[in-house]
Amino acid sequence: MITFPNAKINIGLNVIQRRADGYHNLETVFYPINIKDALEILPADKLSFQSSGIDIPGRMEDNLCIKGYHLIKRDYDLPPVKIHLHKNIPIGAGLGGGSADAAFFIKLLNQTFALDLTIEQMTDYARQLGADCAFFIESKPVYAFGKGDEFLALNLDLSRHKIVLVMPEAHVSTGEAYRGVKAAPVQGVLREQILEPISEWRHNIKNDFENSVFRNHPVIRGVKAALYEAGALYASMSGSGASVFGIFNETPDLLVLEKTNRVFYNV
Repeated sequence: MITFPNAKINIGLNVIQRRADGYHNLETVFYPINIKDALEILPADKLSFQSSGIDIPGRMEDNLCIKGYHLIKRDYDLPPVKIHLHKNIPIGAGLGGGSADAAFFIKLLNQTFALDLTIEQMTDYARQLGADCAFFIESKPVYAFGKGDEFLALNLDLSRHKIVLVMPEAHVSTGEAYRGVKAAPVQGVLREQILEPISEWRHNIKNDFENSVFRNHPVIRGVKAALYEAGALYASMSGSGASVFGIFNETPDLLVLEKTNRVFYNV
């Protein structure tokens, strides 16, 4: 069986405090976008993982899909499967691609082997794999808080607008991003700001990672500036970067950005 994990963007991201477990408490808005991987599982004699498309660094056993398989196999008698992932969502981009693959893999196992897992059960499994994995079980707009794995439903619909995502030739590790950010206790502010008109977001909704990331990677700062020059109502880096998105009333002309960046239109 095959499924198509989708990416997300962060609209606003406030890092509130460092936790005793090494994570950070934060608040953000997760919004699903239409950039997708392709994930397939097939019957096999032994568990295996292979990928195509964008190269995935690291060892097979460290892949979140493999970890998800072993996590669920502790509770269910799963047969071995062959996993094939075609990677299209940029890596190191703040789009949650690896987390999406893991969550959709859980859903695919549930469907393929009729495990009868509820949304709540799949969400609990996903939380054990990564801070934002749980979001992708339902993949609906949410206000996220805690480690980014606690959610409140959000009535946010951007379908009348055009969202464009730009992936520059840059890579920002999560560790680098967090080393450059200073936590500030501002929880709850974003829930109010997101209800304002999009034209007001530019003045009020921020991503705490941008200051240090832009300082270390001026090309990313330049992409955000170019999106505003092209008429974006709102533009921001997603998550810890390096991707930047813009929200427009109409599809913009970004031919200049296309020369040196990967550009996704109307996502």
